Amino acid sequence: MSLRHATTCHYHSLVHKKLKFSLNLARLTALLICLSGTVAAQQTEANPTPFNANSYRVGEHLTYNVNYSQFVSVAHVEVLVAGRDNFFGREGIQLRAHVETNGVVNVALWSINNDYTTYVFPDSGLPYRSQQVVRQAGRTSEASVDYNQPAGTDALPAQLRIGESAGTLDLLSAVYRVRAMPLASGSSYLMSVRSGDQDYQAQIKVSGREMIKTNVGSFNAIATRVSVKRGGDYEIRAYFSDDEWHVPVLITARYNGADIQVELSASALTAPARTSQTRGAIQPGLPPPAATPTPSTRGSANPVNVQTSATMLDLPFKVGEQLNYRVYLGTANVQVGTLAFEVKSRGRYFNRDGLMVSASAQTGGPAAIAVKDQITSYLDPTTLLPFRTELNISEGRYRDVRAFNLDQDRGAATSETPKERIEVPVGTHDLISALYAIRTFDLTIQKSNAISMMATHRPLALLVKAARRETIELNGKKISAIVLELKTDEPQSDRLQVRIWVGDDARRLPLRITAVTDLGPVRADLVILPAAAK
Repeated sequence: MSLRHATTCHYHSLVHKKLKFSLNLARLTALLICLSGTVAAQQTEANPTPFNANSYRVGEHLTYNVNYSQFVSVAHVEVLVAGRDNFFGREGIQLRAHVETNGVVNVALWSINNDYTTYVFPDSGLPYRSQQVVRQAGRTSEASVDYNQPAGTDALPAQLRIGESAGTLDLLSAVYRVRAMPLASGSSYLMSVRSGDQDYQAQIKVSGREMIKTNVGSFNAIATRVSVKRGGDYEIRAYFSDDEWHVPVLITARYNGADIQVELSASALTAPARTSQTRGAIQPGLPPPAATPTPSTRGSANPVNVQTSATMLDLPFKVGEQLNYRVYLGTANVQVGTLAFEVKSRGRYFNRDGLMVSASAQTGGPAAIAVKDQITSYLDPTTLLPFRTELNISEGRYRDVRAFNLDQDRGAATSETPKERIEVPVGTHDLISALYAIRTFDLTIQKSNAISMMATHRPLALLVKAARRETIELNGKKISAIVLELKTDEPQSDRLQVRIWVGDDARRLPLRITAVTDLGPVRADLVILPAAAK
């Protein structure tokens, strides 16, 4: 992950290059996330504190946006439970983090692009080795630390204070250690955390429960306050999901009169590749960054088939799937157009492995306006996140032809014609990839999921709620379906009243799509072919 060039962002007059912090933005951001997790449960006696190993979910990937003062999305932070295996001769869990500044702050204040890796014991969450890669001023430095942690009865010294736990945590391991604690209302927790050559004594107090609203949805959250000894009063408030995983969903602080906010922007849980627990020690490092899609002509997207060598994906759809819909306007059952989605191929596009998917919409007959839209999207086969989107929109007199390259590592969408750069949350979908991603969601009734979606010109938060089960009739067949309600973070969140009926089976086929437009209600029904025709 290389540093971004300063020329990609304009200097803002409200940011002064000489502004200095006692902690740089990377460390302060890390503290905001990690000091909310630097404690062990307070006990009435010096007994071992509860430890929930389920909080270390291998494959869990959390992304956070950082806002500073009036500047939005000045940095993003990613944390990942990368794997469990034999690392450096010991069984452990590998934790990773990446901190990177964006935009104005990246140019005028701090240019940060750092990676952190920590290896912790599975039964205690204590680290035994940590590594960091720091990139500043065009230079890269690497460092590693080995921890000699207490074990057995040595881990329980007789003079252990109430609410204190033995062992030293680094910032990254502290994030997960607190999540493994009960966080009971009214409790107080203490611990020492080391960052570089500095040790911090932190106290966290659980004040109660609150409903917290973020860009990815609303959460029943455990509210806490964090105090840092020898570190000043940052007025840190941390909010964790009120479930067994205690995911940090929002962290706020105040420093030198400026508000800092770290907000969960995306989460994912992917199944890890199985690894052998008996092989030799691994010398792992962070994987190389995915190549930024290179702007190119349409002709350069000729695929090179990689399906024979690539791992086949466990997805509810396969390459070659084509979904065709009849579109109806108003209450009359008169067809006014067609809609089609297709997973065309998996190959090498714009110098990277990808899935090519497309959508087309066209009106005909009694339609009020002439519509002929074509969208092509190139998706990462593992995450289903797009790295390129091509639009060719023709609706009445309106025309829009453009292509976006999406940098999912740095949170940016750049268009070729016209030249434009738009800041987007890391992990942003486009109009097509969102539909396919929804089919992979946990669609438990009344459960809500949230993603960031790039509309034609700007990103929106899309909230998807599995409302209920229904039986619908298509082409004379009754089919069991799950009704999905789609809303955005706009002031009129349900203005279009988009609803999708997906099949209540493993394929999650979108059977029906409805919305309310300026021309009236629109309905698209999937064309179900007779068994013989299939």
